[in-house]
Amino acid sequence: MASKKDYFGLSRLVSIILAIIPFTAWICGAITRLSEGKIVAALIRLIFGFTIVWICDLVLMILHGKILRLLNI
Repeated sequence: MASKKDYFGLSRLVSIILAIIPFTAWICGAITRLSEGKIVAALIRLIFGFTIVWICDLVLMILHGKILRLLNI
């Protein structure tokens, strides 16, 4: 995967559509973090994915094309 875009390097429109649906945003966010080797961030997404994390991901995906990045662990 050469691209550092979120949601597997998909286009921005497809990523926004995936971010709108809570379940796909939850799964894609966790898988994206696991593929980056950020296990703690992936666990936080799996535990708190349907709360404020989903809203932040949605807003940031629409505005910047990237999901929330809080931890560099």
